[in-house]
Amino acid sequence: MSKRRLDQLDVAGKKVLVRVDFNVPIDQGIEGIALYDQRLRATLPTIQYLIDQGSKIVLCSHLGRPNGEVVEELRLEPVGDRLALLLGQPVKSVPEITGPLVADTVSQLSPGEVLLLENLRFHPGEEKNDGVFASELADIVDCFVNDAFAVCHRAHASTDGITKYLPSAMGLLVQREVESMGQALESPEKPLAALMGGAKVSDKILLLDNLLEDLDHLFIGGGMCVTFLNALGYLTGDSRVEEDRLEFARQIMARAEAGKTEVHLPDYVVIANEFAAEPGKTDVMHVGDVPDGWYIMDIAPSSAEDFAGALKKCKTIIWNGPMGVFEMPKFSQGTRTVAEAISDLSGVTTVVGGGSTAEAVEELGLMDKMTHVSTGGGASLEFLEGKELPGIAALPDV
Repeated sequence: MSKRRLDQLDVAGKKVLVRVDFNVPIDQGIEGIALYDQRLRATLPTIQYLIDQGSKIVLCSHLGRPNGEVVEELRLEPVGDRLALLLGQPVKSVPEITGPLVADTVSQLSPGEVLLLENLRFHPGEEKNDGVFASELADIVDCFVNDAFAVCHRAHASTDGITKYLPSAMGLLVQREVESMGQALESPEKPLAALMGGAKVSDKILLLDNLLEDLDHLFIGGGMCVTFLNALGYLTGDSRVEEDRLEFARQIMARAEAGKTEVHLPDYVVIANEFAAEPGKTDVMHVGDVPDGWYIMDIAPSSAEDFAGALKKCKTIIWNGPMGVFEMPKFSQGTRTVAEAISDLSGVTTVVGGGSTAEAVEELGLMDKMTHVSTGGGASLEFLEGKELPGIAALPDV
């Protein structure tokens, strides 16, 4: 099912409301916004397209979790300042979302000018998908563009409700997300690999279910591998085991074997005597020898190299989740080794899920070396699970 694209929407000279996702780490100040501005940069092509069309551009986004109340620390103006630097032109901000001030400011926009509204989640109607709030947003513009893939899995007023009142289309970012991940799911070049990591098996159950039958290789690292190793009978020290997912792990491995999917688990792991950034002791241990009182923190360098070598055989790689506790530098090497190996592959389609995986790739400076790095954590996960995303479903078909 094809959805209306930006180039299929009449935006020339029009007032265009664009839902963007500028949910960046504002708590770290201007420096934090500058360090983690992938989501701002990702929507620049849509904004620039509208500037070139002479549109009057009204951006709207949420920031944090203000729960329908005004929270001074979560105002969007500092984000607008960063966007202005990236865009190379001023970005106006207003301290309101709807109302006379907003209507007056929008009416005075010149073609190509950009306005950023206040934090959508300051209004209780946003997360409730309130029709009145959606219609108030719609009243100030001529059409709507959804370029916020990271919230497309939410049926909110600015992603779902708004489409009932305005001619609508997906922006260039959402189009790229849908096309890149859709191709990896529907018509991947083989061999196809899934590289799974992150903290919990339970977060990836539906993803594994949806992908497994088509996979040639399944790589499992991160906290996920603890439960899989435990399911195989290995002792995993004091690492967290999802007891209620052990049977699921066994079923996945049995299904993989029956379907000729090769499962890759680490043979060696990095362990620590404390789950901490600077533990008293660390060691590298075979997965069968992890002692009580110790925690698996990362896949070992030798296992990371094994993963990297096997990934070279693949033509499409879907990656979701780091290989270790990446946010602790001492335990980031497994993720780094695998990420650098993937980034060096030529003629390979690499689709990286959002959230912590995208943050890791961004921190390593490898964004431009991946085919596609998603801007949406939960949204990319649900898309790869095969779910329909409300923010995309609400857009008109073509």
